[in-house]
Amino acid sequence: MLKLGILGLGEGRSTMSAALSSDRFTLVQVCDANQQLCKDRALEFGFQNWTTSYDDMLQNDEIDVIAIYTPDHLHFEHVKQALLHAKHVVCTKPFIDDLSNANELITLAEQSGKRVFVGQSSRFFEPAKRQRKDFEEGLIGDLITIESHYHADHRWFLEKEWSLKQSFKWLYGGLSHPTDFIRWYLPDIEEVMGYGMLSANGQRAGLKNQDTMHFIFKARDGRIARVSGAYTGPTQPAARDSGMSCILRGTEGASQADYHELRYSVTTSTGEEKIITWGDATLKHYFRFEGQSHHAGEYQNYLDYFADSIMNNFTAYPDLKEGIGTVALLQAMDESLETGLPVKIDGILKDYNISRASIGL
Repeated sequence: MLKLGILGLGEGRSTMSAALSSDRFTLVQVCDANQQLCKDRALEFGFQNWTTSYDDMLQNDEIDVIAIYTPDHLHFEHVKQALLHAKHVVCTKPFIDDLSNANELITLAEQSGKRVFVGQSSRFFEPAKRQRKDFEEGLIGDLITIESHYHADHRWFLEKEWSLKQSFKWLYGGLSHPTDFIRWYLPDIEEVMGYGMLSANGQRAGLKNQDTMHFIFKARDGRIARVSGAYTGPTQPAARDSGMSCILRGTEGASQADYHELRYSVTTSTGEEKIITWGDATLKHYFRFEGQSHHAGEYQNYLDYFADSIMNNFTAYPDLKEGIGTVALLQAMDESLETGLPVKIDGILKDYNISRASIGL
C-alpha cells in the first residue's frame, strides 16, 4: 500500500474520506495552515496526525504521495517542493495558474522520476466513466462534436472574502471542469473564441471577474465544440437540467452524462435508446457528507486509479503534461474574454516558450 499525505483540508476533506476508505492507500499525515481546520478534521475522522507546517510533511520519509488541495496560486510551489522531496503528486485542478512555471515542472518531474496526476475529478463520476467506455467501444461511431456546461447557483460563494478578490475567476474555478471534457475527447484544440459577462448578482456582491461565459472551440481537424458556465443565479430543477453535463454527438449515435444526478443517456449505433441511473448505494459512495458540496467517491476513484498506475507502471491521465495543456487552453479562453477575439493556442504556448511536443500535443 502507498502512504499518503494531504495538503489543504478544505477540498482535502473528500480526500481524507477517500484515503481512509481505500485499500490502496494508508493515510499518514494531513496539513493545513489553519490550525482550527486541522482540529476539526481530526475530530471528524478520528485521525490525529496533523500539522500546520508543509515542511513537516515534506520531511516525512514515510510519505510516498502528497495530494495538494491548496489555492490555485500556491500549486506551483507546493508541487515543486513535493517533487524536490521525491514524492509522487496529486494536485487538484487547475494544475497551475501561471504557465511561466510550466517548463520548470516538466523538467523537475522528469529528473525526479516521480509521477504527477491532476485531479480532474469529474472524469471519475459514474456517468463520465460509462460515457467514456461506450465512446471507446464505438457505440456512437466517430465523434462529430461535443457540448458541455457547468451551471450552478453558487451565490453562497460570494460570502467568502477570497471570492471577491481580483485573483478569483470562475473560468478557472468552475469552467475548468467542462473544458477538461473537451480536451478529453478533442485534445488538439487549435483556437477558442468566447464572451463573458458579470451578472447583476455578481456586480452587487462585488465580484471582479465574469460569472457567465460561453465559448466555442475549433480543433486542428476542423471539429468544433462548445462550453458554457453560469454561477451566480438560480438553476433549473435537476430533473430538467443537470448542473454539469457532457454531450457527445457521433456519426451513429449520441450520449449525455449528467454528473451530480448520476444519470446517463445514450442512443447507440443500433438505434437503441437507453437512460441509465444509479441507486442509493452509488449515491452514498459519491456523496458522503451534507448535500453535494463534496464528492468523496470520485476522489477515491481517482486516488485508486493513480495508485494502480504507480504499482503497475502505466501513466494516469490527466498527467502533468495534459494538465499544462489544459491550463494553456484556459489562458487562451481568458485572453479571448479580454480581447473579444479568437485566440490560437499555439500563440499562448509560444508566449511561454512551451513546445507542443513537451506537453504531448
